[in-house]
Order: sequence, then C-alpha cells, then structure tokens
Amino acid sequence: MTPSPSILFGGGAAENCAEAATGEGAADVSQTAQGDIPDDYLELYKKFGKQIGVQWNVLAAIGKRETNHGRSTLPGVRSGTNYAGAAGPMQFLVSTWGGQAKMKIEPGINGYASDGDGDGYGDVYNPADAILGAAKMLKRNGAPDDLRRAIFVYNRATWYVDQVLEIAKRYAATGDIGVPPEADPACDSGYVDSAPDDVVRKIIEYALAQRGKPYRWGGTGPDAFDCSGIIYMAYRNAGLTIPRTTFGQWPFGMKIEEGQEQPGDLVFFNAGPGTSKDSPGHVGMVVSPGKMIEARCTLCGPIKISTYRDRPNIVGFTRPLENETVIAQLKRAQT
Repeated sequence: MTPSPSILFGGGAAENCAEAATGEGAADVSQTAQGDIPDDYLELYKKFGKQIGVQWNVLAAIGKRETNHGRSTLPGVRSGTNYAGAAGPMQFLVSTWGGQAKMKIEPGINGYASDGDGDGYGDVYNPADAILGAAKMLKRNGAPDDLRRAIFVYNRATWYVDQVLEIAKRYAATGDIGVPPEADPACDSGYVDSAPDDVVRKIIEYALAQRGKPYRWGGTGPDAFDCSGIIYMAYRNAGLTIPRTTFGQWPFGMKIEEGQEQPGDLVFFNAGPGTSKDSPGHVGMVVSPGKMIEARCTLCGPIKISTYRDRPNIVGFTRPLENETVIAQLKRAQT
C-alpha cells in the first residue's frame, strides 16, 4: 500500500534517515540495554516498536519499570493480578486488555488485547502479545510525538513518566529518546521532493515547518493552528486563497478518488457530532501516499505527520488546485 522508501525519499538516504530517527539499527542499543534486557524481549521491543511506529526504547523502559522485563516474581506477572488488578509483563489492567486475560482475537474487541505470536489469541501473560498491546496503547495515546502524554496515560503519575524517559535514554546508545522519521528535519526532503510542482512544494514546506506547534481552535498561526487553519495558511504561503474552514474547504476542491490523491490534496473526516459525510469536521493535508500533516485536537498532541489509511470515517479527498478560482489565481501570478 505505501510506496517503497526509494519512491518517497530517493533510495538509501531515506532508509538511513528513518533508521537514525527511530533507532532501528543494532548500534542504537546501548551496552546498558544489552546487559539488562533479555535477548527475546529486546527483539520484541524492537520488532513491535518498528511495526507500530513507537520508540522501541520507550517500550523497553516501560517493560523494565513494570516487571524488569518479565523477571519479577511478584503477583500478577505470570498469573493472576496484582493488588491493582494488573497482569502480565507489561502490567495491563485486565479490563483495559479486553476483559479477559486470554481471549481469541476477533473484530470488535474493546481493549488492547493483541496477538504478537500469531496463535490467534491475545494472552496478557505472553510477552509478544503484551508488548504488541503496549505499543498500540502508546501509539493510540500520542506516541511517538507526545511521549509524556502517552506514558502518563499508561500509568497516571508524573514521576512514572520521568522514570520511563530516563530509562529509555539509558537504553539508547545515543543517550536520546529518538524521534519519529517524519519529525526529523533530515527527512523533510522526501516529502518536499515528492511534490508534483513548485506550487505544491511551497505549500508543503510551510505545513512541515509548523510541526510541533499546538492545536488551537480557530488558530491560523503563527504559534498555533486548527485543522483547516494550517491548510489555509499553507496555501497562502504559495500566494493562493482558499476557504478558511473545513466546512468551506470540503466543497471547494475537485473531488479525487481514493488512491489517486497526491501531495497538496486534502483528506476529510467525519469528526463526530455536528459533522457528516456531506459536512466533514476534520481535514488533513496529504504529504505522501498514506501520510498527512494535521492539527487534530487540543488533547491529541502537537501538529504532526500521521497516517490516514487506517483512520476511520474518511469522507473523501479533494484537490483545491483544480478549483477554477485557484486556477485563475495561478494564471494571474504567471503574468
């Protein structure tokens, strides 16, 4: 579904960029990590960190803090629950896991029960299942960008967040937590180079420069934006005027079939009460196939690049550059 790195980034440079940013290479494992983490657990942390898109060393730090990578002999690690109702090497509440310690993985599970070893069951005591579930939980709550929020949701104590981040630093050979590839400035060229022309390039460059800034309803910068505000200002950076709000942007652009979208196009979502398939309430900007930049919500972390193909409630795609008024603006700019 997602093109190979050579398409998005131009070959090996992209692979090096992504590896350096996420710490996928073996060289990123510190001597502390090699001496402290059992080989099978280290393999799982790195495998599922990469698969889900969170920092492996943060996963490992949680595993260390919770049960010393499954080596703890306290109640709830290998069977039963502890005093708080937590179970397994990653110490999930059974209710958060899905209601049962071991359950068949089927559609509609209300929890983080996961099948990491491919046996069809989510077993909270199985390291592969538990670590995959923990990676999903971190991702759902803000990782890899907003780590403090994601870790706080995992265990609601600021001292816990501080401890996990400190352990994660010690596990990385660089001494740093690590950032997702899309947050690494060294990777920007891939998104920019994928732009079909100079106009889209200017639009994307502006949008990328806003990453890390907070969401603010009605915001059009320079310090904060809402979902449509960042898009409105990105187009203005290219000398183009489009509607300010999501409700105005949806009917403005030419509708694009899914799979035909390209950088600079917009992707719209039904965002809950007051919105619908005919009046979507959230919008992101496509920066590469399957990826968008978005200002999502106040509690969703900073402006960032995220995936859209696994996001529910997609309403559709539009191309503002095909609107007749934008075409006229472009012609005037060329004269």
